Amino acid sequence: MTTSTNSTDADPGPGTERLQKFLARAGVASRRGAEDLIAAGRVSVNGEVVMVPGTRIDPAADTVAVDGETAGIPETLWYVMLNKPAGVVTTMDDPQGRPTVVGYIPEGAPRLFPIGRLDRDTTGLLLLTNDGELAHSLMHPRFHVPKVYLAEVDGVPDEQDLRTLRDGVDLDDGRTSAAEVEVAERRRSTSVVRLTIREGRKRQVRRMLSAVGHPVRALERIAYGPLPLGALAPGRVRALTDDEVAALRAASRGEA
Repeated sequence: MTTSTNSTDADPGPGTERLQKFLARAGVASRRGAEDLIAAGRVSVNGEVVMVPGTRIDPAADTVAVDGETAGIPETLWYVMLNKPAGVVTTMDDPQGRPTVVGYIPEGAPRLFPIGRLDRDTTGLLLLTNDGELAHSLMHPRFHVPKVYLAEVDGVPDEQDLRTLRDGVDLDDGRTSAAEVEVAERRRSTSVVRLTIREGRKRQVRRMLSAVGHPVRALERIAYGPLPLGALAPGRVRALTDDEVAALRAASRGEA
């Protein structure tokens, strides 16, 4: 095991890799999630707790454990789609005892983790996998993988509101990238907005719509990259087909 915080080590050693990358390949979490686990002191290498995300390990020689459980590269990769119900949090465990997406993982499946997050009140398409490298690529901002939402909002956005959403909204954490947006349905005092974004900031869609004066009443994600939610019922989960996984891999490489 080689400890380092420098991402450009001159001589990392043959056969070594960064701890967070190994944990992602092992299906423990995405690379970002693995970094959180390391920082929380939940990861050990050869029995010693490691809290430096840049640590390099030799998978052939070092024993890595998370919460005392040995992590290894899975023999079978799993990819599933969940229609997340409202009230469910997108975490593997919750200190407050709220229901989590773990309760929807199919029986007999290995440990799976979500690709990105939906907030507690948002419903719709959530992907779960033990393929940490694909998850990392799909969430990487470089490839701008689109995510499509339907939002029921107060009032009806006018052309100026839509133009602002398309051009970018100034939020407290910076200006958003351009979005695709249209009013899908007009009602008496509300409307349904279809919004496509290529970022993954916390509660981004809700904050964008609030910023233009149309707070969200209900929010559903209906597509992630090339995959639509389709007719999958709330609370139901299904395995992805080989073609769907291939389409996700293409999207993760920035291919159309």
